Amino acid sequence: MINRLDLRGAALRDLDALALRNTLPRAELDVEAALDIVRPICEQVHAGGVQAVLDLDERFDGVRPPSLRVPASVIQAAVAQLDPALRAALQESIRRARIVHEAQRRTDIVTEVVPGGTVTERHVPVERVGLYVPGGQAVYPSSVVMNVVPAQIAGVGSLAVASPPQRSNVGDFVGYPDPTILAACGLLGVDEVYAVGGAQAVAMFAYGALGDSGETVCAPVDLVTGPGNVYVAAAKRLLLGVIGIDAEAGPTEIAILADETADAQLVAADLISQAEHDELAASVLVTDSEQLATAVEEALEERVALTKHVERVRTALGGPQSGIVLVDGIDEGVRVVDAYAAEHLEIQTRDAAAVAARIRNAGAVFVGDYAPVSLGDYAAGSNHVLPTGGCACHSGGLSVQSFLRGIHVIDYTRQALADVAETVVTLATAEDLPAHGDAVTARFES
Repeated sequence: MINRLDLRGAALRDLDALALRNTLPRAELDVEAALDIVRPICEQVHAGGVQAVLDLDERFDGVRPPSLRVPASVIQAAVAQLDPALRAALQESIRRARIVHEAQRRTDIVTEVVPGGTVTERHVPVERVGLYVPGGQAVYPSSVVMNVVPAQIAGVGSLAVASPPQRSNVGDFVGYPDPTILAACGLLGVDEVYAVGGAQAVAMFAYGALGDSGETVCAPVDLVTGPGNVYVAAAKRLLLGVIGIDAEAGPTEIAILADETADAQLVAADLISQAEHDELAASVLVTDSEQLATAVEEALEERVALTKHVERVRTALGGPQSGIVLVDGIDEGVRVVDAYAAEHLEIQTRDAAAVAARIRNAGAVFVGDYAPVSLGDYAAGSNHVLPTGGCACHSGGLSVQSFLRGIHVIDYTRQALADVAETVVTLATAEDLPAHGDAVTARFES
């Protein structure tokens, strides 16, 4: 069901960082190929506005929404009919996310460089943000929470959510996003929600969308955040510059670093939990215990047969993106998982906290038997919008900072500028930009 990769002995020692990264299992995400498909979609939205978006909804999602923007009454109805247990769970998820993200608030920093010369770093929120919430094989009200909470805490003044229309909805919700997504928006106080998915949603956010009479139905945004499929990632790449983006999200992935003390049943359950997302999901176990590897393989056979999305899980676990990697010891295991730079990394070893402290590359690290990835997905308080595809070696997950811009404010007195004038002129001359120096000396001409 799941492949093995033996990196014991010379097999690992002889690999440099790049070779190791290329040797490890990884999902293929050909964003470049998707660009050719996405480009005409984005051009259609740019030229055609609301009607183009509705046409694309009908083409890709099999349903034409009654209106592009979801009426407030429909959002309120979704909140009213929400199952009480689910409502309580969403509210608890929101509460915990707010606790963590409130602690990420930044304050302005004033630095006196010299007497009379200061540089202040101000943290200013992005003015308008488009938040994308997927809705393909599964619907993700939790992603509403993870996108909206940090944006609100950052102070973003205008938030819009887009999620694919669902033809399987009933009653007043037909053609609109899943009611649980609408209800999550309502609980968070977000009333600007659009029934649109895929690349066309990113294009709508980038260009805005005008109605038949030339009225603005959706205003353009400055930043688009949220995960999605390869076409969403391709649209983000194509439109980068027109909009800012958080990341090009790829298929979800889990890596587990475990030794002989790990519980094979727990390891198997966690590998399956990510594999049920989609067929390209990656589940990787790195261990120095061949006995554990065998026990996990046996546990997978038992547990996969009992899971709901059995075919999806089997495909993901059996794909080239998943596998069990054997290493000589935990030191080698740390090197492997750092090279892999997983979206989610679990540490199930002896003294797990100490091992976790050594990790440099991961979107989020889950320590010990009682911190499964599922906890982070919903209710740890952490954010589940995380870097994939090895990007955790240079990028972090969504946070309050994702919605802020640092602006430097420079304030110098006449004397403070005079004291550094010669330095500026010297450097300007060295770069053959004499007018730069003249802009300083002109202030001291009699």
